Amino acid sequence: MAELRVLLVDDEPLARKGLRQALARHPDAVVCGECRDGREAVDAIRAQRPHLVLLDVQMPELDGFGVLREVGVEQMPAVIFITAFDTFAVKAFDVHAVDYLVKPFDDARFDEALARARQRLRAGEAAELGRRLADLLADAGPAPRPAEPPADRLLVRVGLRSVLVPVADIEWVEADDYCVTLHADGKAHVLRESLAALEARLDPERFVRIHRSAIVNVACIQEVHRPSPTEQVVVLRSGMRLRVSRSRREHLERRLGRAR
Repeated sequence: MAELRVLLVDDEPLARKGLRQALARHPDAVVCGECRDGREAVDAIRAQRPHLVLLDVQMPELDGFGVLREVGVEQMPAVIFITAFDTFAVKAFDVHAVDYLVKPFDDARFDEALARARQRLRAGEAAELGRRLADLLADAGPAPRPAEPPADRLLVRVGLRSVLVPVADIEWVEADDYCVTLHADGKAHVLRESLAALEARLDPERFVRIHRSAIVNVACIQEVHRPSPTEQVVVLRSGMRLRVSRSRREHLERRLGRAR
């Protein structure tokens, strides 16, 4: 790669200046844009198509995770997250092998993260990066709730017509590439919407995410099994068995009112 196009995203002017200075020591790195918030970042990523984004996690309104959700992990370039010390974020980044810098960072740490990003770009690891970011978002939890009330019906296409599916009839939802499949009243309906976006529209008192690719209606959970010390499975009224990811187990148990 002859030129590394880098987008800087941080709501603090001094932080952006520091990033520019750090990049200036690397002749192949070119700053293709600077963004003051997440909304600007979403637009710039789509318009500028950078190779790498230096992305602040803590920003008002739309934070770093929100940028990932808006752009979509499949469309995101390589990312190095930047954060003030945040125990949850650092732990999540370590678990999913995602590059990050903790403010304040020194030149050696910056150079190390940049070198790893270059190596991954040269190796063409876009698909692997997308998987890691998807897992990271799943563990980060649902997107911030919108101001409008939760949906009580969802409009889905069935052949040449559209039908309204009552949310109360949904037993569980599974991610299906860029869409989701609603399992409701014994039928499956495909909805052209990401799982994270749909999760933000559902009532968190009625639905719980148990895996990065599955949301279930709490009222439809009949049993919770532990096939082994490292596994947990929910059994729905229909008999469907769904795995619960390790990071979601404690949240599910709290929702079900079970003691740990």
